[in-house]
Amino acid sequence: MKVLPFKIPKPENEAFVYQEDREIVFYDQLHQHEEIQITYIKKGKGIVIVGDTINEYKENDLLVIGGYIPHVFRSDHNTNEESVMFTLFFHQNSFGKDFFEITEMSSLKSFFKDAKYGMKVLSKKNKIINQFKKLERQNKIERIATLLKTINLINLSKTSPLSSFVYKKKYTDNEGKRMNDVFKFTMENYNEPISLEDISEIANMSKNAFCRYFKKRTNKTFFQFLIEIRIENACKLIYNNPDISISSVSEQCGFQNTSNFNRKFKEIKGVTPSYYRTQKL
Repeated sequence: MKVLPFKIPKPENEAFVYQEDREIVFYDQLHQHEEIQITYIKKGKGIVIVGDTINEYKENDLLVIGGYIPHVFRSDHNTNEESVMFTLFFHQNSFGKDFFEITEMSSLKSFFKDAKYGMKVLSKKNKIINQFKKLERQNKIERIATLLKTINLINLSKTSPLSSFVYKKKYTDNEGKRMNDVFKFTMENYNEPISLEDISEIANMSKNAFCRYFKKRTNKTFFQFLIEIRIENACKLIYNNPDISISSVSEQCGFQNTSNFNRKFKEIKGVTPSYYRTQKL
């Protein structure tokens, strides 16, 4: 199976796909596909990278990922519990190239515009989750109605973007493998020192070439990306371990000193680690 692009298995002549994933670890390879993806996380938690941004996901989250946005789900590996994800995959032209252009569908234009950068649903979640719960027992015609209702509910909901930058060109297979290797190495070794020499070797590129390559595709430097990975994992540590010291979180997430950790945490999250903990209690 090619890492990028990733093709959603869809029977010929079917407009969209409803898929249930039940795994200990979700598919954790960087990938992209032409379909728009609406996902309901029924069980599980971890990190999802969408475009240029690292986000946490958890139970009852609802995520929209636009077509051709590179993304990867990274389940927490310190659990033996099953992760469950329900997903709808579809194209804007699934029902004909002009279907969503008719007058009755004009209000959905903002949904497709926002989907290009991905989004997390913040309101009307119970109503949308109830639509997902119907899908398993519905026939194909009923599922089409449920998909349209789900899109409309998301369009009426409060959302937040999952990404601020999306590389406009489709990744080749070689580019996809290279970026996947970089992302995977970083997510598995964020708590250790990672030098430019280390990561350039993973990418099989010179240091200067890698810096240009990564910045062009993510709109940030590799070390910005690394810090964001470390901070996101720090948030999970603080959330799951209320009694852990901030200095211990800093050390476990790869920071060389606590003052630098506090500074970077506040830059990214807008609050100090200590204040973040009080919000999560």
